[in-house]
Amino acid sequence: MKTYYKTIILSDIHLGAAESKAKEVIRFLKHNRCETLILNGDIIDGWQLRKSGTWKKQHTKFFRLILKWASKRTRVIYIRGNHDDFLDEILPFSLGNFSICRDYILRSHDKQYYVVHGDLFDSVTTRLKWIARLGDVGYTALLRINRTYNSWREKRGLPYYSLSQVVKAKVKGAVSFISDFETELAAVARLKKCDGVICGHIHTPADKQIDGIHYLNSGDWVETLSALVETHAGEWKIIYYTDWLMQVEEAKSDQSNLMFSPVLTVTS
Repeated sequence: MKTYYKTIILSDIHLGAAESKAKEVIRFLKHNRCETLILNGDIIDGWQLRKSGTWKKQHTKFFRLILKWASKRTRVIYIRGNHDDFLDEILPFSLGNFSICRDYILRSHDKQYYVVHGDLFDSVTTRLKWIARLGDVGYTALLRINRTYNSWREKRGLPYYSLSQVVKAKVKGAVSFISDFETELAAVARLKKCDGVICGHIHTPADKQIDGIHYLNSGDWVETLSALVETHAGEWKIIYYTDWLMQVEEAKSDQSNLMFSPVLTVTS
C-alpha cells in the first residue's frame, strides 16, 4: 500500500560511497509516491567515485526508479550539490519531467520555499575546497569505523549508534557551524522573498522557525536516513526510515493477523 504526498525531498544519498543506503531509499520510494520529487544535492558522490568509491547495481536501480516516476507524470527536480559538482558542466538541464538546476522556488499552498543544497553558503566548501576535501576524508574514515563498530553491535543485538552524530553534537565548533549555517540560509530565504528555506548538505534533519523563516533540512541517507515530505494539506514532516519501516512492518503484521484470524460462528 502506497502513501501519496504532494512533495518528497531527499538529499545527501551519496551514491558511489560505501556507506550509501541505496537499498533503503529505494524501498522507501517504492512505498510512497508524490507529485514532485526533489533530489536536493549530493545524490551522486563524485568525490568518492574519483577516489575509492564504487558504482553498484542498486545505484543504477535508484535512477531507473526515479526516471520511471518522471515518465509517469511525477516532476523530478535534481539540485546540484558539492559532491555532484560535476553537474555544473550541463546546467541547466531539462528533459520532460526531469530537470537539473542549482536552486528552485517551491510553492507550497500560499507560501514559497527557497530550495537549495546549501554548499554555496558554506564558506569552507566554496572558499577553502581543499579543507572541505580533507574534512571529507576524515568523515569517510569515521563512517568506516562506525560501520565496523555497528557490525559488532548488531551481532550482540544492540541498536545502531552514530559516531558522527555524537561528534557533531559534542564538538563546539561543529555545533556553532550548524547554527551559523542555518541562520545564514534563513537570511538568504528572506532576501529571496520566500517564507522558508529547504536544504541538505550538513546531514542534520530539522524543522524549525528562524527569525520568522521556516527552516527545513532533509538530513541524509548515509546515517540518519531521513526524508522531508509535504502532505496535500501543506503540512511538512520529517520521516526517519527506521521509524517508517517499523510502522510498515507492524501494518503488514496486523494485516496478516486479520487475514488468518479464525472466524467465530455463533449457533443457537
